[in-house]
Amino acid sequence: MSAKKTDTLLNRLIAISVIFTFSWTLILLAFSHNEKASNQQQIENRNQALTTSAIVFLGLAGMINAYYAGKRAEALEKSAIADERNIELSIQNTKLNQDRLIAERFMAAIEQLGHDKVSTRTGAIYALERVAQDFPKEHWTIMEILSAFVRENAPIQVEQRQQIEEDSEPRFGRHTRVTRREHPDDLNWLEESPKVSTDIQVALTVIGRRDSQKDPVNQKIDLRNTYIRRADLRGVDFAGADLSGSDLCGADLRNADLCGADLDKAQLCGSILYEANLQSCSLGAANLSGANLNKVKLCGANLRAANLSGASLRAADLSDANLYKANLQQATLKVANLSGAKLFLANLQSCKFGKANLQGTGLIGANLQQANLNGANLSNANLNAAKLQQTEILFANLSGASLTEADLYRANLMGANLQRAILHEANLCEANLMGANLYGANLCDVKLEGAILTGAKNLDPQQIRRALGDRTTRLPDNVEVPMHWRQTV
Repeated sequence: MSAKKTDTLLNRLIAISVIFTFSWTLILLAFSHNEKASNQQQIENRNQALTTSAIVFLGLAGMINAYYAGKRAEALEKSAIADERNIELSIQNTKLNQDRLIAERFMAAIEQLGHDKVSTRTGAIYALERVAQDFPKEHWTIMEILSAFVRENAPIQVEQRQQIEEDSEPRFGRHTRVTRREHPDDLNWLEESPKVSTDIQVALTVIGRRDSQKDPVNQKIDLRNTYIRRADLRGVDFAGADLSGSDLCGADLRNADLCGADLDKAQLCGSILYEANLQSCSLGAANLSGANLNKVKLCGANLRAANLSGASLRAADLSDANLYKANLQQATLKVANLSGAKLFLANLQSCKFGKANLQGTGLIGANLQQANLNGANLSNANLNAAKLQQTEILFANLSGASLTEADLYRANLMGANLQRAILHEANLCEANLMGANLYGANLCDVKLEGAILTGAKNLDPQQIRRALGDRTTRLPDNVEVPMHWRQTV
């Protein structure tokens, strides 16, 4: 209650008190001059006077109480305002102290990041992590500082880049470089490579275990072109991070979250990515030779022209992945999911696809020579012009698959399901089709010289008449050799 209101109340109280006092005086005068009234009448008048007097005093007491109540309320209001101002000042002082504390801890940690001793730099990194945890507003700034620290202190040098290029070159054929490795799958040379320094390892660990929920929208960890070979990155959160051009050879990335990360031209040969999340990740022209990618999630990932030679991808999820012109020579893809993947012109020589899911996969022009596709699901897959010479395709499901102009010379298709498969102008010379199901298969102009079709199921004479065979072709007992085949020398 304000002072103005309190003064108004006081004035009213005084006025009412005067009126009541004047009225009481008049009443007493009136009763005192009424001598002719009876005793009973005088008693009643006296009682009425007393009642009126009591009312006057009660009203006066109420007014006085209201006045002092107003005064108390006014005092309480002033006290509350003063307390509020004190709280505001306290908050301001706390914020100023907090800002000063942040600045002091920041400056001390940043100064120590440039110290000569590794232990001091390591302590500074942990100090910055604590600041990020205590002061969420500084979280991203500290992550950027630590990322910059890694980039500045672990860049890929010119000589390292040259060595990486040498390691990335194909090691087969006439122009193979002479290196210390005696076998393309031998990664013992990684053991000779130095590990990342302690301070760089700690910085990567701190970045990897940050609370990514505090990351700003449209911001990402920047670790481009860094030399972090053989780093321990188990379980790190690098989702959406930029690691393009970085050397991660021999790094341990088990259970790491790299969803949507940029790893274009990154070096990951011999790295461990077991059960890592690489969904929608970009690995264009990346080197993953000899890497452990078992049970990894690569659905929707871009692996265009990536090198996966000798890599292990058992039970990996590569559904809808882009593997155009990728090198998967001698890779293991047993029980892997490649449904809807694009493997156009990919090198899949000697690749192991046992029981893999290749349903609807695009394999146009892919090189599958000497690959193992036993028990694989290739239904509705596109294998047009694919190279499948001497490939093992036992009991595989090729129903509805397109194999137009595919080269299946000496391929082993025993027990395979080729229902309604399109084999137009395919080369099946000396191929083994024993027990294969050829119901509704298109064998128009298919080369069957030297092929074995004994025991083939659902093969009708009309299919055979459209094919190209000779006396060396072995047909089921219930199928006669076409006349034009007999005339073939």
